[in-house]
Amino acid sequence: MYTTGDRLKVSLFGKSHADRIGCVIEGLPLGMHIDIDDIKRSMDLRRPSDRIGTSRKETDDVIFDSGISDDVVTSRYVILTIRNENKDPTSYSEFNRKPRPGHADLPALIRFKGMDISGGAQFSGRMTAPLVAAGAIASQYLRAKGIGIAAYTKQISDIKDENEHTFDEIYASRSFITRSISKEYDSMMTERILSASEDGDSVGGVVGCMVNGLPIGFGGIWFDALDVTIAKMMFSIPGVKGVEFGKGFSIAEMKGSESNDQYHMMGGEVSASSNNMGGVCGGMSDGMPLTFNVAFKPTPSISKEQHTIDLHEMKDTAISIKGRHDPCIVPRAVAVVEAMTAIAIMDQYLSHHPGEWEHDHHHLSIPSS
Repeated sequence: MYTTGDRLKVSLFGKSHADRIGCVIEGLPLGMHIDIDDIKRSMDLRRPSDRIGTSRKETDDVIFDSGISDDVVTSRYVILTIRNENKDPTSYSEFNRKPRPGHADLPALIRFKGMDISGGAQFSGRMTAPLVAAGAIASQYLRAKGIGIAAYTKQISDIKDENEHTFDEIYASRSFITRSISKEYDSMMTERILSASEDGDSVGGVVGCMVNGLPIGFGGIWFDALDVTIAKMMFSIPGVKGVEFGKGFSIAEMKGSESNDQYHMMGGEVSASSNNMGGVCGGMSDGMPLTFNVAFKPTPSISKEQHTIDLHEMKDTAISIKGRHDPCIVPRAVAVVEAMTAIAIMDQYLSHHPGEWEHDHHHLSIPSS
């Protein structure tokens, strides 16, 4: 198993083409009510959409093997599993000797002798399914504390949405198959994905995320800092190659007088004239919305011929990848970014601020669809 977290621990197990995948969640409050329908909605957001997603369809029904009874947490350990019902390992046999460029095949096959790389094994994006379920539970906990999380597709290939958006606008991206912010961007991004797919290629993109409701001072320090913890979780998602908070790398072009988020009072509360820092300073929340972007590489499985090596004969060869693959993983990854963010922030809440700020928060109402 692979484990993350301090007070909220999530341990991942299984492989892409195993009978099942799942996770163990340790540290959920006893007596916490679990909204099963909310979990299903999150799982549906991760599912591939027709035309722009893989033809591999899974029901992704979440089964609670232990720890939850009558939708209530009854044990420190909650075990959930998801069955892998739509498997085709025959299309992967060639990759055990001819590693696919851009995948984990080469380092995995060299390090783990005799490994079967079917479906990408434990390195597959399929492994994010139970994490989305765990993240949905964490989101439920955080919403009750007044903390909301929403993500959207900010960029697909060269189609960039460089506008600033409110939390409600970002949340409404659930209405579009690309998880973009508007009908216009949804159309342009869909066209770009389909064009790459028809050419036997793939495209990458960027997911933008916003977290509302974090009080000033929320988060750990140094190695347990809020942005450090979130960045670690984002880089744990297969396909992620970059994470930036606020203005990110573009802040290097600014002067201090331009980049500093200057404070002022508004309605009796501390506010800022900008949010270039992305709501985090010194690893803690400065009270502004937490904003960050996550860059995803193009799907490495493409039908175009590519150069690789034959590990059995140790010579150059070529490979063309067939099978069922997403021409762009970004639309499905939006739900994963939301889930991993929720897990990170709930762990931060339990680890560094148990019982704090309870009187300042109220239940955050978020639409169910």
